[in-house]
Amino acid sequence: MLWRKFNGDAILLPIKDAVEQAIKRETAAGYKLKVCIGTDSQVKGRDTEFATVIVFLREGHGGFMFIHNEKTIIKYSIKERMLVEVAKSIEIAYELCNLFTLYDVDMEVHADINTNPSFKSNEALREAMGYILGMGFAFKAKPEAFASSSCANKVVN
Repeated sequence: MLWRKFNGDAILLPIKDAVEQAIKRETAAGYKLKVCIGTDSQVKGRDTEFATVIVFLREGHGGFMFIHNEKTIIKYSIKERMLVEVAKSIEIAYELCNLFTLYDVDMEVHADINTNPSFKSNEALREAMGYILGMGFAFKAKPEAFASSSCANKVVN
């Protein structure tokens, strides 16, 4: 999986190593960190493009993020696509959760799913919430899910 920084620089290390380096660097600089992981997608023609982000928040001092993009030609219903987004976020959260525990970093999984029942994405809310909470992760949906609905949304190709 290829990851990059927001400025486009490739992350050459395995993502777990890059995240650990970032945590060590930021905590050594005196920052209290929180990490939010989210995925967004867009359908463009016959392609579905996904962007997964790991957002590092420095309490009171902004933040930065690592980004992974991928594309598929698989056709999804809206509900399936929302659940694939959540699965991508959970996959990376699960890979990194031991690091967050080791370094005492709070982590949330953000789902780009609307809590308002009049939106189509709401169909996936109950399953997504159960999946995330069942894995033991903190969960946020729209409008609080900025990692997916703002950050990942901006970097979907």
